[in-house]
Amino acid sequence: MGKVGVGTTCNVKGCSKPAVRSLSAAKVAAAGLEVSSGGRRVYLCKEHYKQYKKLSRKERKLEQARWKI
Repeated sequence: MGKVGVGTTCNVKGCSKPAVRSLSAAKVAAAGLEVSSGGRRVYLCKEHYKQYKKLSRKERKLEQARWKI
């Protein structure tokens, strides 16, 4: 997670809430959220970060299982 500057807003289409998390754009797009930013990093508000965690739960569990080998 990266640093989120003061005044940065959420990059999900239709949302203008303040951002609290910074994630990879590829991971967020793979989870299914529609992002309006074309950069490498995506900024998410609290509600969309919670939605991202819910949508990407299965992939994160698989990745954690690979680390335990």
